[in-house]
Amino acid sequence: MSLCWERGYYSMSAIRRLLSREKISGFLERLGGLRVKISHAALLEFSILILILVLAFTIRLLPIRWGYYISEFDPYWQYRLTKDIVNNGYTHWLTWQDTMSWWPWGKNVAAASFPGLPMTMATFYNFFHALGVPMLQSSPVDPLAADPVYNFVVIFPVIMATLTVLAIYFFGKDIGGKEVGLFAAFFLALNASYIGRTSLGFSDDETIGVFGIILFSLFFLRSIDTERPLKTSTLYGIASGLTLGYIIASWGASRYPVGLALVFVVVLLLLRRYSTRLLISYAATFGIALFIALNVPKLGVAFLQEETNLAALGIFLVLFAIEVTRHMKTVKMKSVFAVGFVVLIVAVFLTLSYLGYAKSLSGKYAAVLNPFARLFSPVVSSVQEQRPAAWGSIYYDLGIGILFIPVGFYFAAQNPTNRNIYLILFGLTGIYFASTMVRLLLILAPALCLLWALALTRVLKPFVTLLREKPISFGKKMRIQTHVGKEFSAFFLILILGLLAVTFVFPSAESRARGSPMPRVFDQAYIPSTIAASSLPIKPDQIVPDWLDALAWMRYNLPSDAVVASWWDYGYWITMIGNKTTLIDNATINTTQIALVGKMFLSNQTNAIQILHWFNGNASNRGYSNKVSYIVVFSTFDSNGNDIGYGEESKWRWMANIAFNSLDAYKQFGNYTLGKDWVDSNKNGQPDQNDQFPANATGVNTVLYQFLQWGKSERLGVSKIQFQKPANFPFELVYWSQKDSSSVITAGGINALVCVFKVDYPAQT
Repeated sequence: MSLCWERGYYSMSAIRRLLSREKISGFLERLGGLRVKISHAALLEFSILILILVLAFTIRLLPIRWGYYISEFDPYWQYRLTKDIVNNGYTHWLTWQDTMSWWPWGKNVAAASFPGLPMTMATFYNFFHALGVPMLQSSPVDPLAADPVYNFVVIFPVIMATLTVLAIYFFGKDIGGKEVGLFAAFFLALNASYIGRTSLGFSDDETIGVFGIILFSLFFLRSIDTERPLKTSTLYGIASGLTLGYIIASWGASRYPVGLALVFVVVLLLLRRYSTRLLISYAATFGIALFIALNVPKLGVAFLQEETNLAALGIFLVLFAIEVTRHMKTVKMKSVFAVGFVVLIVAVFLTLSYLGYAKSLSGKYAAVLNPFARLFSPVVSSVQEQRPAAWGSIYYDLGIGILFIPVGFYFAAQNPTNRNIYLILFGLTGIYFASTMVRLLLILAPALCLLWALALTRVLKPFVTLLREKPISFGKKMRIQTHVGKEFSAFFLILILGLLAVTFVFPSAESRARGSPMPRVFDQAYIPSTIAASSLPIKPDQIVPDWLDALAWMRYNLPSDAVVASWWDYGYWITMIGNKTTLIDNATINTTQIALVGKMFLSNQTNAIQILHWFNGNASNRGYSNKVSYIVVFSTFDSNGNDIGYGEESKWRWMANIAFNSLDAYKQFGNYTLGKDWVDSNKNGQPDQNDQFPANATGVNTVLYQFLQWGKSERLGVSKIQFQKPANFPFELVYWSQKDSSSVITAGGINALVCVFKVDYPAQT
């Protein structure tokens, strides 16, 4: 008994010693030492960055007010590729011959598609799916809404835009410190052009392309930084090569970062800033990137034969030659080697050109370098986003910030570090290319945001410094103050904030004219997806269901093997949502077939049937038993039947130009309205009540004109549109959309009409 008591006494004593105040205090002090120590400045910087990222994410969710849909056209193809990768693995697309598009030939998916974006989306989807993140949405009209892959593709551009804003923060921080990084991130988060291509549902190549350009620039500039250890620079060179290869495998506009890097290296050589570090980084970057390009089926060897990539090889040889001459001892040896090397390079280039191995850029890429090239390509000219940009669109993006861009160039040139030289070239080339093609305002956006941020921080820095300084005092009465008082500094800062508010807080004149109280950037973000607005460039009160209803009807009511003819704008929608085979689509990979479909629409009924019969004959030769059985037409008009211009009543001109390969071909069918010649009696370039519209027999006899008039008469009634189906007309209207007139009011009084015509082939064909 006593033994047990003694043991208990000593145990309690040991516990008391273990739990003494000193030991507990020491333990807590050691535990406190494990806390992450962070300064108030770092905490503030982190908090601001998080707020900017949240802002970038949420502002791009605004289109959800009209529903949760993929937007535009190309993202539907990206969704289809992503769906295939999720279901069949990462290599199935290499052997996939898509028989639902470009009938009857089909489409070689590997040869016609970049794999970067769909593989990225499939990887992200698989990751979130493994974590159990729900990705289901309900929609009463969208047949794809039950697919979790579809719903992830809708949100993906918002995720990538947020990551891009984070990337430009680090890039800006390298250029001019954390202030430049934060301002650049803020400006890109609210850039109108960038919002327009990364908002909810816009899952196209740009979502990862701009992210890749910023990341590549960050890594490449770090790799040539001589202040870093060689091992670290080499790793950054490898990272920049992988990033550039990723861009090349994802986006046709990868030619831009390739060309920008080449121009930058040439400028460094002209400024005598060569270093061995530059050679190592350049070799790693372009060696890896071009190796990746060689293994992308859409690019392959032909991509390496383009002049820009041959120039990349030539610059590498120049860098190598400079490195060799640095180890030569005599001037004579250096001179002989330099002359021989130049002669060799010129001879090799001329030989490659003569043998046809050197290929120049073509199509829309040539139109970017030379805007006049588009005059010879109706297909390039017909695409709205490939037309030259008006300078006003740059102001619309930046607002008052456009005044800071020249200041940004000035401060960058005043301190010509490698990063600032790169930023100057980024800005200048971006401005040129954006002016030649409006779509490339997207590439210009990060450059202008960086220049704006650099200018703003440099302009504000002395005033902020003055506000932080304490006045020097001697005794109680005597004070020596700076020449510029704190009051003036505070006023200047308030003025700058007011100027920023003009762009980011107050609505623009354009917004007020449309009755929108939102700031410019929010006005740009707060627009419905294309399918939710039925391809109308308006902000309806609610969803305009014409196209979704028509596509759902086609999906569930047409035969599974039905082949549908339409203009190429709607090809992806008909294939993905309508689940039907099409003749042409937004890939525009076969301009001959596009021209033939355009010619069919602008032919009389006899010639139109012959063109369709030609397609059927080729299909029969390839073992197909089905035929082109339906034709889809889209038109827009007001309650009186007057054309609005968002559908085929406007697009027919490009059908004619492409079909007959001339930018003036449309005139034979009616100068402005199909089947009509516009005669301006006042000769002032503007229509008025005195204008006359004499009939054009060629245009009136086209099947497209008959389709448009038939659709109008069904929607508005024969009392407004007098239409009589021609004798033996081999087409039958089997569906027209939105019969409820209340939904027309929703669309701002615009009739958005989708018609489906069945082809009734005459017995002799």
